[in-house]
Amino acid sequence: MCIVGLLFISRSQSFVVTGVSKQSIREQIWDYMESHDLADFPRPVHHRIPNFKGSYLACQSIRDLEVFAGTQEVKVDPDKPLEGVRLLALQSKKTLLVPTPRLRTGLFNKITPPPGATKDILRKCATSQGVRNFSVPVGLDASVLVDLVVVGSVAVSEKGWRIGKGEGYADLEYAMMVSMGAVHEGTPVVTIVHDCQVIDIPETLVEDHDLTVDYIITPTRVITTGCARPKPTGITWSKVSCEMLTKIPVLRSLRERERRAGKDVTLQSEPGGQQSIPSTVRRPRAIPPSQAGSLGGSHSSLQVQDTQPAATVCVGNLPYDTRVRELKRAVRELGVRPLRLTWQGPQHRAILHYADLAAAQEALSLLQGLHLGANTLRVTLGQQTDT
Repeated sequence: MCIVGLLFISRSQSFVVTGVSKQSIREQIWDYMESHDLADFPRPVHHRIPNFKGSYLACQSIRDLEVFAGTQEVKVDPDKPLEGVRLLALQSKKTLLVPTPRLRTGLFNKITPPPGATKDILRKCATSQGVRNFSVPVGLDASVLVDLVVVGSVAVSEKGWRIGKGEGYADLEYAMMVSMGAVHEGTPVVTIVHDCQVIDIPETLVEDHDLTVDYIITPTRVITTGCARPKPTGITWSKVSCEMLTKIPVLRSLRERERRAGKDVTLQSEPGGQQSIPSTVRRPRAIPPSQAGSLGGSHSSLQVQDTQPAATVCVGNLPYDTRVRELKRAVRELGVRPLRLTWQGPQHRAILHYADLAAAQEALSLLQGLHLGANTLRVTLGQQTDT
């Protein structure tokens, strides 16, 4: 059995974490915190950034960091153990940005307490409910310059290696902030954890897209990691799944922005460059009468190349008053670029044409859950032909 590291509980207690994967470390940290009654609400802490007894006290120590005192704009994750930092930021009249849960509605929100807010109201603003009730969304084009990033962790090493709960949101949020110019290489990153979460983590577990930390705060210590490993320099699109792109609208917008800037935005499941967006739009090809007869309705070309379509995706359940341009816009925002779009308005559907089955399947994945108006569109794989 391989020894990953010694996990310090106090000056007199310690235990060894075994295993060499991030998930095995997470499970052992969660189990230990629960079995030794170190965890705090919400429980159980499994599959969460764990809240712990003494988290509020640990948060107070961030005031002693010069990087906190000199900041104006702070991004703090919405995790429960970081609630004390969010309150301090508001009390210090700093601009507080909090990521939206799972990035469903944007990258982050700016917390805006009501005028003349008392300490009790500020305390409510710092809670997860307060983040929902006292905030306004911050758009991608907003002028944001974050001075300090505070993230939660499941485990962290004194060298600055960090392990989150496994969903990758903190890493992705940072990479997205880099992409929109909200942080730079020198922006400090702080994490706040229980002493038992500070362990030795093999550097072999740390990947290029993983966010490292500069400061670790526990109930008993403030650790300066001196981490020299570069932080993510932007979104690693090859690590982004189609499912993630479907669930996070702001990520789709960033992908389109970077595509227009000429960057490689090939996703995890895409063959090397096969799904890159065509940059050339050629004259629409005439639709054969036989095809027109089988598809019915009027036709509208979204984008046509000399490639003969070999697979299609059917988009159904369109609202009765939907116009073709509305569907085109929605499709483009998802980064879905068919060779041609055949509009079948009377049947409340459209057909997207692709050069091969792989391209059609990729589009099918990206389009799942797409809404127009009040309707969730029905997306299915259509015909395949030999090329």
